[in-house]
Amino acid sequence: MSIADIRKNAEAKMAKSIESFKNELGKIRTGRAHPGILDQVQVDYYGSMVPISQVANVSLLDARTISVQPWEKGMGPKIEKAIRESDLGLNPAAQGDLLRVPLPALTEERRRDLTKVVRSAAEDSRIAVRNLRRDANDQAKKLLKDKLITEDDERRSLDEVQKLTDRIIAEIDRLTSAKEAEIMAV
Repeated sequence: MSIADIRKNAEAKMAKSIESFKNELGKIRTGRAHPGILDQVQVDYYGSMVPISQVANVSLLDARTISVQPWEKGMGPKIEKAIRESDLGLNPAAQGDLLRVPLPALTEERRRDLTKVVRSAAEDSRIAVRNLRRDANDQAKKLLKDKLITEDDERRSLDEVQKLTDRIIAEIDRLTSAKEAEIMAV
């Protein structure tokens, strides 16, 4: 393994951390509806728990309403119960086969709670990136110890990995600020 491989590997893993963080932010709801909000809700489907997206079509009716169209007739009440019992605080209304899930307006207190959740997710992502930096630095030090690279090469590698880490953490901070501004906007 060379220094370029170490850097490329660290960069790829840090990019995955950013994507994971973006997905996490997408699940945190703001004032607008988003079909991804229901992704973690599980429904009992013939004895096994599956995500709603595997038993129904989830889409948006308007900016504050999600529609859930079950693929089977008998699934409507089960999906409605699963959404109601989830910790999302949503109250679906059945209209024939279609379920309408209106999103209530966020209170100031709930907005503050959501910003805390965003900050927590951001900190978890920063920790993951720092762990990746540590792993990359350990690999470079091992190459030095095995006398496969020079001390100058090791120092250069540590600097490159640090610059990469700083850039990724700055991106996480930017995404966090944008999400907090979106949540606090009335």
